[in-house]
Amino acid sequence: MTKRIAILGSTGSIGENALEVLEKLGPDYQVIGLSANKNAQKLLQQTIKFKPKWISLHDPEASDCLRAKLTGHPKLLPPGVEGLAELASQPEVDLVLTSLVGGMGLLPLLTAIKAGKSIALANKEPMVMAGEFLMKEAQRWNAQILPVDSEPSAIFQCLQNHKLTTHDPQLATLISKIWLTASGGPFYRKKRSLDRVTPKEALAHPNWKMGKKISIDSATLMNKGFETIEIKNLFGLHLDQIEVVIHPQSVMHSAVEFQDGSVLAQMSPPDMRLPIQYAITYPERKQSPAEHLNFFSVKRLDFDKPDFRRFPCLALALEAARIGGTLPTVLSAADEIVVEAFLKEQIRFTDIPKIIERIMRFCQQPSRTPSLSEIVEVDGWARQKTLEILKNKC
Repeated sequence: MTKRIAILGSTGSIGENALEVLEKLGPDYQVIGLSANKNAQKLLQQTIKFKPKWISLHDPEASDCLRAKLTGHPKLLPPGVEGLAELASQPEVDLVLTSLVGGMGLLPLLTAIKAGKSIALANKEPMVMAGEFLMKEAQRWNAQILPVDSEPSAIFQCLQNHKLTTHDPQLATLISKIWLTASGGPFYRKKRSLDRVTPKEALAHPNWKMGKKISIDSATLMNKGFETIEIKNLFGLHLDQIEVVIHPQSVMHSAVEFQDGSVLAQMSPPDMRLPIQYAITYPERKQSPAEHLNFFSVKRLDFDKPDFRRFPCLALALEAARIGGTLPTVLSAADEIVVEAFLKEQIRFTDIPKIIERIMRFCQQPSRTPSLSEIVEVDGWARQKTLEILKNKC
């Protein structure tokens, strides 16, 4: 039986890797929908090659530009979140792979959940912003969320012997600890001042080829804080069950320690095509284009405790996770704005955690069990407040 797949964010790093995986998997996996932010030319090339039934461009001008180049099929959906949501909820779609950047992915993800879809989730910000709410909705609508990021995917894979899905009520009692690995990014082992780090240097991840936003988050270790919140929500765990460990080789992608003391780890060379493919083919495993692990070439595996003083973004994320409510929403929104400012060289690398902390301190009484409307309102407030601080700083 053919599995029909829609990719939200097909022109980014995850989307391109997913299309490479799907091309090699063969006719049992069909690309039925594609979307991008504003790269009309690349989306057109993908459309010609994969012949989806629907496509969508978030940017209105780019959408108009693409419309002028299309003849007949596929159907171009409306620009903006409306088109993304329409694509994510099409009855013919079996699996929605969402790799949208930032908070943009919240409403399309929720739409896919309410449509009862299987969802391959590579966009962690919605799970940071509104994870508890989204998991409740997933249970309500019988939607299946499959993690795509390498570390959440590793944890998910380690649980398959127990035939457990995400947010299974047994997980919190079965698991003693999650060992959540982090490469440390480009600066962890370099004893240099981070004050004069350039965007080019911060984007140069030693192990992974990723998009700009996640690369900067990896350099600040904010990405590992986001993943802590994501994993806490995705698997229904307590914060003290998750331990971040620096593992610079990126061979062990995370490990699960069970109540009896046994530890299962998922290992492979650092290649996003492997976790992407596992989410697409789940519960089956297929031959992958990713390189296989050669233990004779692995000379050493190092594990260190995080340096919270040098990388305060991780501490801020863990604080948001501990307090919960709308504070992770504030964290995610502020980070999205300041990362963009850093990439534009409007602020220094070391300003990123300072500004985020200021925004978090403004949020003195975060709502403990927020509704979707409260989450959206707080997200907008945090973005505006961050922009105001940046304007005064610049």
